[in-house]
Amino acid sequence: MYSDTPQVESIQAWNSPLFVSSNPDHEFLKEDLLNYIYRYQQTQQQAIASEVAVNAKHQLFESKLCFLEAEEPAVMELRRMLEELLSAVATEVNAPYWPEGAEGDAQIIESWFHVTHNGGYHDIHSHPNCSWCGIYYLDPGECELGSRNGVNRFYDPRNNADHYGDPGTAYLSQQGYWDFEPVEGQIVIFPSYLKHSALPYFGAKDRVVVAFNAVIDLV
Repeated sequence: MYSDTPQVESIQAWNSPLFVSSNPDHEFLKEDLLNYIYRYQQTQQQAIASEVAVNAKHQLFESKLCFLEAEEPAVMELRRMLEELLSAVATEVNAPYWPEGAEGDAQIIESWFHVTHNGGYHDIHSHPNCSWCGIYYLDPGECELGSRNGVNRFYDPRNNADHYGDPGTAYLSQQGYWDFEPVEGQIVIFPSYLKHSALPYFGAKDRVVVAFNAVIDLV
């Protein structure tokens, strides 16, 4: 006697988790952070002070990779909040794989700001030598999802996931990317291997973000 339907176990493999949060003190810190960023920008000798991937960036200013190390009250408070958030994210994702009761302790090892002017963009890239990365939208200017103006685009890490399409591959979305609309005060956290870009931004206001890379230790 044959059974009608064989049992099937679903295995969700190779997920890429992204997290979205917001800075609860954004309104309190925003002006101090912006003022400090613009003062810092005036001291830069070149547009891309980090000297990293200079040709991948256009019409934007990038600080050196130690922005959140500044002994400026608003910057110090932002770093504290971001490291707490990163610690919570890493703990949630890795809890099934860590010793029982272990917690993550995040340390931001690189951080920088971008001030993007009209027509600016950042080509596709990823962030090596860290486990988690993030973007804090301090002032998204005139970014808008519908027109893809200044959005951050994350690319499907599954190589060749879109090499063929029929109704059986609808779950893949057959898009190959995911666009994230910059919203003031929001923070997006993502694994370092995810390739992403900042699409061209057009607007009279600057698009200002703070980005960061972190490593995680166990407590």
